Amino acid sequence: MKWISIFLFIPIVFFGQKISIKKIDSTAYYVQLANFNKKTNNYKSALAFSQKAYNYAKLNNDIKGKADALFSLGTTYFELKKWNDALESFTNSADLYNQLIPSTNYAFCYYSIGLCYMSLEEFAKAEDNFDKAESIYNLLKIDASPFMNLQKGILYKNNGKTELASKLFNEIISKDDKQDIFKTKAEALYQLGTIEQKLNHSNLSVNYLNRALLLSTKEKNLDQKAKILLDLSKSYEKLLDLKKSYTYLKAHIDLKDSLSHLYNKKLNTDDYVSFRESEQMKAIDQMTKENETQQKTNKFAKLISILAIALITILSLLSLSLYKNNIIRTQSNNTLKEKNFELQIAKDNAEKASKARAEFLSTVSHELRTPLNAINGITHLLIEDNPKENQIHYLNSLKFSGNYLLTFINEILEINRIDSNNIEIEYIDFNIKQLLLDIQNSMQEIASKNNNKFTLEIDPDVPEILLSDPTKLSQIFINLINNALKFTKNGEVKVTAKLIETTEAYSRINFAISDTGIGIPLDKQESIFESFSQGSIEINRKYGGTGLGLTIVKKVVDLLGGEINLTSEVGVGTTFDFELNLQHGTKEIVVEKEKLYSEDLLIGKKILVVEDNKINQMVTKKMLEKKGIICQIIDNGEDSVEMLSKENDFDLVLMDVHLPGINGTIATQKIREYDTKIPIIALTAISLDENREILMSFGMTDVITKPFEPENFYKIIAANLC
Repeated sequence: MKWISIFLFIPIVFFGQKISIKKIDSTAYYVQLANFNKKTNNYKSALAFSQKAYNYAKLNNDIKGKADALFSLGTTYFELKKWNDALESFTNSADLYNQLIPSTNYAFCYYSIGLCYMSLEEFAKAEDNFDKAESIYNLLKIDASPFMNLQKGILYKNNGKTELASKLFNEIISKDDKQDIFKTKAEALYQLGTIEQKLNHSNLSVNYLNRALLLSTKEKNLDQKAKILLDLSKSYEKLLDLKKSYTYLKAHIDLKDSLSHLYNKKLNTDDYVSFRESEQMKAIDQMTKENETQQKTNKFAKLISILAIALITILSLLSLSLYKNNIIRTQSNNTLKEKNFELQIAKDNAEKASKARAEFLSTVSHELRTPLNAINGITHLLIEDNPKENQIHYLNSLKFSGNYLLTFINEILEINRIDSNNIEIEYIDFNIKQLLLDIQNSMQEIASKNNNKFTLEIDPDVPEILLSDPTKLSQIFINLINNALKFTKNGEVKVTAKLIETTEAYSRINFAISDTGIGIPLDKQESIFESFSQGSIEINRKYGGTGLGLTIVKKVVDLLGGEINLTSEVGVGTTFDFELNLQHGTKEIVVEKEKLYSEDLLIGKKILVVEDNKINQMVTKKMLEKKGIICQIIDNGEDSVEMLSKENDFDLVLMDVHLPGINGTIATQKIREYDTKIPIIALTAISLDENREILMSFGMTDVITKPFEPENFYKIIAANLC
């Protein structure tokens, strides 16, 4: 379907300065007259005044005037949907702007060329010109992302990269209307609607398209409204709502007829042909005059030719002397090309090896979770089953080992997520002081074990509400504080937050975690952030740990735009510090109290467990029955779909994600086709390619990660039974 931009020409005065017209007979004056006639739908006069502006600028050898006039002519052709004529005018305008200091008009000219190519469905050329426009906006330090991201999204969609396209469109529609300067939200909603339509998600498609129609109607964008009506008709047809499908199709046809009449009123065919023929005749006359002038200069050109031949002869002699040098240079270049090719092969092999390593570690981490779930679950059941006193020690040791192994697996998975760029920074409002106080309170018990004084110093000038990723920040602080407390005995651990710089938009804050512990030798400080590094084998044996915590800390600090520094002296102590630019928050933080559940809520509830692993079936069933829950087991997704399609009295479903046959996500999708209310909780050993948002998108209501901690397991089930 031919894509037509719905908001081509945002007024240039939005980015640039208004033009003050000092005299009546000027390029700017004629351009202003052309713009006025466009507003009154007098496109014949608009074309004439744009051409007059160009002729005047050409007469006065005014490069900027010619560029402005051609740009005005291009906008007129574009609004008349004369794409090739518009493309010619914009291209000539861009060539002229290229001779001047970069300006917003120059950038917008390339953007307009991109839109012309989009209309002509030449998407590769469109993308090239959008990139040129974006580079100029960046040079001018102008944020053009709202409408540039929309065009990128449409290009991604046309190239089949629907996931990248959807991500950009969702970023656009998530912004407040006040930020929607270029009225891009309606188009983003429309594009999302067409994506969901191709995926046969008709209900979701109708939702997006109706929202787009509402905004389009509000902005009185008739071209956009027409195509939205057409796609709404298609989506309702897929939903078998033929009445609505016909209604929207009729509205589309009526609007298209109105638009066709409107465009015919702007400029009829005879006026357009007459204007083009007139300009062609003027161009022919100009060429004739230039030919006459050229003939007068031919005699002089002959003399110049003779001198040129003499000069060429001299240059030829010089070229012979350079010939041997060129041969040597060519040989050197060929050698360099061969070396570059070898280096490229080595680089590709290194990248493949890195990818294979990440995939292997992710698979191992994922596969270890299933047996570990059985170990931790059976251990919990044995501890709860009144063991003998001499068995409690062994069971607690087994529980500790299981938790230690789980921590190790999680850290490997976290490093793989970061290395594979499979992790995103979440920007939300949070209270930095409350975050640090909560961490301090949660780690006081660890501090007391080694008889450490644990203090927190926060600069009173540090803003309370900031915008960043509190989960990632907590990950940094917990790892660093835990290390400080572990390697310090009868000493002090101090966390400080100091304001370095503040502006209207952000504050630069220095965070430091210092201790009076054993310190780090100088020769080990460079490698301390590497994976599995703890300074020495002796330290690893004495204090334990995986050696991955600092690796994760450094990678997360880098993701947040900071750089971590280390200062340490053996026997004196260690200080880790880093600085971050954190944007100021806008919302008041409301602290929600943790919801408690009553075990009475679980008694007598009936839960369907879909799990193929026999040991996990046994563990899960035992844990549920301990709380008085009635449990039924199914070992595949197909049977769960069939059972739930019939009349049943299940209160909740625990669905393993990885099942033989159809997996848990597909089974959930099928169940949701006829039952949208029953809670379905995913049981998953989350891998590198999975996350909570992906699982929830298939219709699941919550997620429990294997191996699950019993109290959290019961709490999530209770929350979904309320």
